[in-house]
Amino acid sequence: MSRRGTAEEKTAKSDPIYNNKLVNMLVNRILKHGKKSLAYQIIYKSVKNIQQKTETNPLYVLRHAIRRTTPDIAVKARRVGGSTHKVPIEIGSTQGKALAIHWLLGSYRKRPGKNMALLLSSEFIDAAKGSGDAIRKKEETHRMAEANRSFAHFR
Repeated sequence: MSRRGTAEEKTAKSDPIYNNKLVNMLVNRILKHGKKSLAYQIIYKSVKNIQQKTETNPLYVLRHAIRRTTPDIAVKARRVGGSTHKVPIEIGSTQGKALAIHWLLGSYRKRPGKNMALLLSSEFIDAAKGSGDAIRKKEETHRMAEANRSFAHFR
C-alpha cells in the first residue's frame, strides 16, 4: 500500500434532533452491540431529564459537564531502563474531550439503579456542578501527574 497520501481529517457528524456534534459523540460512545437507535433514546431521555431538573438549556449543561471533566494533563507509562515510570504528558482538546466522555460514561455505569437515562442525566448534572465520580477521576489524574512531575524529562 502506498504511503504517499495523507490521512483525511474526519469530521464529526451531528445528531438529527439537536444538530450537535457533542451529542453524537456521546451516542457513539454509549453504543453497544450496534444498537444506535437505543443509544439515541437513552441520550434524548437523559437530555429531557436534565431539562426538567435544572430548567436550563440541557446542551449547555452537557457542554459544561464535559468542559469541567476534560483533563489538561495525563500520565503515560514509559519504560526507561528496567523500570516503568508514569510520565506526565499534556494532551490536546480532542483527546481530552474523548477522555472526559469516557470517564462520564464509565462513572454513570457504576451508579446503582436501572434507569440508564436517569443515571446519565444525574451524572451530567453532578459533573456540571463540580462533583461526581468523573470529576474525582480528573483530579486524581492531575494529582498523579503532579506527583510524577520529576519524570517529565522522559518524554
